[in-house]
Amino acid sequence: MNYAVSIDVGGTFSDAFLINLQTGQNWCAKSPTTPSEPIVGFMNAITKVLGMAGVDPGDLRHVFHATTLITNALLEHKGASIGLVTNRGFRHILEIGRHDAPRTANIYSWIKPQRPVEPFMIREISGRLRADGTEREPLSETDVRAAARFFREQKVESVAVALLHSYRNPDHEHQVLEWLADELPDTYLCASADILPVFREYERSMATVINAYSIPRAYKYFESLKQSLTEAGIVDSVFIMKSNGGVCSVEAAKEQPVYLALSGPAGGVIGAKRYGEEAGTGNLITIDIGGTSADISLIADGRLETTVEGEIAEFPLSVPMVDVHTIGSGGGSIARVTETGSLTVGPESAGAEPGPVCYGRGGTEPTVTDAHLALGRITDQLLGGEMKLDVEAARSAIIEKIAKPLNLSMEEAAEGILTIMNNDMMGMLRLVSVEKGHDPKKFSLMPFGGAGSLHGVELAQLTQIPQVIIPPGSGVLSAFGLLQTDVKQEFSQIVNMTGPDWNTNNIVEAYERLTASAKAWLEAESIAPEAMEFIRSADIRYAEQGFELTVEYEQDTVDRQAIVHDLAEAFHRKHEQLYTYSLRENGIEIVTLRVTAVGKLPRFPVSGFAEDEAQDPYLHSAHVHFQKSGGWIDTPFYQRERMRPGYELTGPAIILQSDSTLVLPPETHGRVDGAGNFIVRINDQLS
Repeated sequence: MNYAVSIDVGGTFSDAFLINLQTGQNWCAKSPTTPSEPIVGFMNAITKVLGMAGVDPGDLRHVFHATTLITNALLEHKGASIGLVTNRGFRHILEIGRHDAPRTANIYSWIKPQRPVEPFMIREISGRLRADGTEREPLSETDVRAAARFFREQKVESVAVALLHSYRNPDHEHQVLEWLADELPDTYLCASADILPVFREYERSMATVINAYSIPRAYKYFESLKQSLTEAGIVDSVFIMKSNGGVCSVEAAKEQPVYLALSGPAGGVIGAKRYGEEAGTGNLITIDIGGTSADISLIADGRLETTVEGEIAEFPLSVPMVDVHTIGSGGGSIARVTETGSLTVGPESAGAEPGPVCYGRGGTEPTVTDAHLALGRITDQLLGGEMKLDVEAARSAIIEKIAKPLNLSMEEAAEGILTIMNNDMMGMLRLVSVEKGHDPKKFSLMPFGGAGSLHGVELAQLTQIPQVIIPPGSGVLSAFGLLQTDVKQEFSQIVNMTGPDWNTNNIVEAYERLTASAKAWLEAESIAPEAMEFIRSADIRYAEQGFELTVEYEQDTVDRQAIVHDLAEAFHRKHEQLYTYSLRENGIEIVTLRVTAVGKLPRFPVSGFAEDEAQDPYLHSAHVHFQKSGGWIDTPFYQRERMRPGYELTGPAIILQSDSTLVLPPETHGRVDGAGNFIVRINDQLS
């Protein structure tokens, strides 16, 4: 059992990465995703990569998996039929939400999205806790059992429970779960105190509802996954990627699927961090461009940016997650001419079924992939020749659907599609950098995903990022990242403390309780004591503010005398970074204390180069269209896998690899470093 495999199931392709745990030798493969039966695509990817390596399924020691299952359930409104139990008078808390609109929305026409549970399916019960967790009014068992009978009549699949102040005292919610379980033995149940024990009823209720909305689908999927792996002779050592960049067991994933909402994108950021380290930089802006979307994140000083203010399907998701911003721009994004004569690209995608026009699977509307093919930037052989692409069909679709309505040439229309997509993504790159106090000129751009290296260099030129790093296996970097992660879980406690007379004993004791809970969780996940790590942080705000910033407590041990000072200084520094000023003379409020449990897993080696005889990477030349350089240019094509450290190129060039294609525009320069990264300096000659 000397091998580990990771599978990242995306919207268009499922990526597989197989590694020999002793030698570091690895293989990667892509297989079409099967949206109607995702397990089929998952198993096809494993079978394919094992076949490439000649490895028996029984030789696998670990399986790592990232999935868009929960994301898609929310985006496509394909979750379970659910009910919600809450306090009397709070039935409409989800409908009311917050008095804000998405930053990209027209505030005069924006309509709130449909909630996962309608008010009709929300049952109110008597019983109330005070803000300090003491009981104000006892629970009504009669109300709870009446609600259960109603849910049984409505044939709900799962029920969420979200009561006031349960983050202070979970007793009421747990009692409600007992009564519901007695009445609804075959129904999935979850309580907010177990899902997200923090204040703010709307966000806590929404997280719990999303969890209930996803549980039946998660149970079915992961049970089927375990069965399929067992039937294939693969051991039951499976880790599931979470939104926070850590992994958990299948059992934990089934119970709390809300923590998997950004499972796939998190793996890519972790893989990018590892290859950034190999390239000698800890400052990266990452962009994962797949078939349906682009996921953008930032790594500063080697640390992943995380947040508890995420969003999914226009709903707040206040669980800890890697700070990833998603835009509906990918290789399958559909280009259309609107009734007003404007060209738009995305967010609708052709996905895996039917896919772009050039796939020949029934797609009729031109996509970004069709534009690349029409301009010669990708060849008509996808996945190393496994998929034959139809160049003429792509060009005809662009001419009929885009060029003729806009009175453009085919080349102008195709370039227009790519220009719009690049500018949409440029706005998101600025969002994660400039708008959060980071200078893009101090970062490198790392594009990955199936379409990442097609756009990476041009995006860096648009945003004035000086360097682009394209890792080896960039098309399957998310799958690679799964092999570089750890077991991880967050524990939190509301404290709501203000100065100047701080009770530091209460802060220290809270951290000690959280650390004890974190240690117990790691032990349950079979993590050895020497592999355990505990990261302390806090949500802090200026007194009377309405929002918090999460800052890390950087000391290894808790200093009772200096803890408030250290947390305050970390908060002031972060506030100044984000908003250009700090109010050190103002008092602060420590709202929430957090401890992140980390179980260190073995670090699998970054692959070296095969010790075979060096081959000339040049393949052939063909005409490729570069609008800024005058049109069609005779361009050399190269094979990425044949390049060795120190190999240099000057654009224009097209570099092919089995999982993606790299476009090097005219007057740009690139070289291969010792880890296999292809590094491009923007407007700067390589020494």
